[in-house]
Parts: sequence; structure tokens; C-alpha cells
Amino acid sequence: MSVYLDHNATTPLDERVIAAMIPYLKECYANPSSIYREGRLARTAVDSAREQVADLVNVQPSQVIFTSGGTEANNLAIKGTVSDASRRLAVSAVEHDSVMQVADSLGSHWGVDVIPVNESGRVTEKAIDDALQEKPGLLSVMMANNETGVIQDIAAIADKAQKLDVAIHTDAVQAAGKIKVDFQALNVNLMTLSAHKLYGPKGVGALIIDKSLQLSPLIHGGGHEMGYRSGTENVAGIVGFGMAAALAESELEKRQAHLMALRDYLESHLAAIQGVSVIAQDAPRLPNTTMIVVPGIEGETLLMQMDKENVAVSSGSACHSQNHQESHVLLAMGVSPEVARCTLRISLGKDNSLSDIDYFVFVLEKNLNQLISSTWP
Repeated sequence: MSVYLDHNATTPLDERVIAAMIPYLKECYANPSSIYREGRLARTAVDSAREQVADLVNVQPSQVIFTSGGTEANNLAIKGTVSDASRRLAVSAVEHDSVMQVADSLGSHWGVDVIPVNESGRVTEKAIDDALQEKPGLLSVMMANNETGVIQDIAAIADKAQKLDVAIHTDAVQAAGKIKVDFQALNVNLMTLSAHKLYGPKGVGALIIDKSLQLSPLIHGGGHEMGYRSGTENVAGIVGFGMAAALAESELEKRQAHLMALRDYLESHLAAIQGVSVIAQDAPRLPNTTMIVVPGIEGETLLMQMDKENVAVSSGSACHSQNHQESHVLLAMGVSPEVARCTLRISLGKDNSLSDIDYFVFVLEKNLNQLISSTWP
């Protein structure tokens, strides 16, 4: 039996997405900037996908800029917005590495304020007020955390920012397809999305923009994507993103209910395992995400043991799992480095079942018992 429980790292391609992409990998391979018939067909496919992605987050198609993924979109949002006039950036302490590393790179030139979070991983009203007093050119707070699943109150944060004429960006990569994401209702200026987190292909994402905001491109060339991101479009990937977005929108309620039921079932069984606790269990979280602390066992060690029994989970963000460092997210929440090393992230998907949870719990308990026994004198 093989059980995949790492959907926050990536999701499998939906068969319907594959079917939508295949014609643009085989027959309809023309450059969408070409004016002959085959090129026009490719352009139409890109335009249709842009509409599908726009519908997912309630914007106009002209507000969707396709990128190579969430990392590029985050870079474009920040580097394309923060200007010499403001010379200041504010980011939450629990952002994805593709935001934190951008902030670090700008720190030697501009002021960077890192907004603290409470023990549940949420930014507080006071912390936001303090950051806004510094009048940053951009405020970036992710909608849902990739490690803990904790959801921020982006609408309330954006309301404060807009009143002070501070632009706000939210990384909604983990939120889209799992909870309702409405760009207009959130009142943000920039939003990041990624296809491979919602059963679409890797290598394609989008930055959603408020067109009243001045945004400078990072990549110059032929003026593609309305001048914001040059480079021949990844037609098949974009088509796959569009289909994945359309399915995520139409199946959102069904997926949410299924994931919540699985997560509740999982956490009820985890509660019966001595010493295991759930990070931020009482905070608003994504319906598919559970991060646990295991008693005195390093998460990497337990992860490898479970991998031998065909269970795929994570010890944190897949983007830095090779670095063997404690999670900056957990450290920002006040978790000690020793405890931060003893964590596992379980992120469920739409095709998981109760039997998957049963097998995971069985393997977890067995390996915990073996590892704990082996550490006794």
C-alpha cells in the first residue's frame, strides 16, 4: 500500500487536467504570438485559461499575469512594487521562503520589517499597526501557511493597509482550491497563485494584480503578459492551470467537506497517541493540513522510517527540507529548536480516503514505538 500525504508540497495531476493539456503538447504546438491559424488557436487557449484562473479568484482576466510558478510571482510582486520612493517592505515572520529570501536580499538597500506572530502563528492587530506606522511601500502577509495551515485574516489586514495607502500582497498559493479565495472581497493589491498546488502542472503560476498599482517587470523582452512578464508562454502548462482552476472552483465545497472530514478523523486518532500534539490546533487552519509534534523523535528520522513503508509525509516545507534546518515558521511561533525538529506535516488531498488515514496512523504508531524503544538504555 502506498499513501501520499504531502499535498502541500505538490499535488498529482488530475486526469482531466492531463486530458486538457495533451493537445497542446502534441498537435497545437504553435507559438501563441504567431498570427497564423495555429498560433491564433494557441492564443485562444491561453486566453481561455486566463478567464478560468480569473474566475477562481473573482477578478478580470486582464488582472492575471502568468509566471513560471509561485516563486516567480512572489518575486515579481515584491521587487516589482517596492520602489526607491518608499524604500521599505514589511513581511510576516511566517512567509514562504520565496518571500523571506526576497526580503533578505532587499534588506541591505531598503528597510525590512518582519512582523511577529503569536503562538498560533497569526499576526496580531497590534503587530500590523506597528508595521504600518513605518509606512512601507508594500505589506506582504500570506493567506494560509504551507507548514501549519494557519489562515490569516487578510481582509482585516488589507482594510488597515488600504486606509493608510499601503499596497498589500498575499501569497494564496496554499489557500486557492482549499478555501474560498476572492481577490475583490479581500481588498488586496497583489495575489500569488500556483497551479501544482491544486492538481495542475508544475512550472506555471500567476500573479493577480490591481491594475491601478504600478508594477515593474523583472523579465524584459518581447512584452508578453501585457508587458509584465516577457517570454513565450507555456501554453500546455497554462491550459492545465486553467482546467485545474475551473475544477477547483466547481468542486470547492465538495473538496472542503471531504478534506475536513478526513482531517477530523486523523486528529481524533492522533489524540489517542501518547505525547503527540497538533501545532496551532485551535487556530483557523486549512481543511487539509495537520502539523504534529512527535515525542522526542526527530521528524526527519521518523519521515525516513515511514517512507520505507510507502507513506509520504513532510517534516516541513518541501522547499527547504534538504537544508536540515529548523522551520523559521515554528521558531517565529515560539517553538523551541529542539521541538521544531520533532515535527511532521500531514497534508491531505482530494483523493485520500479513510483507509489512507488508518494506514498512516498504524505506521506512525509502529515506528514511534520502535524508535522510542531503541533510544532506551
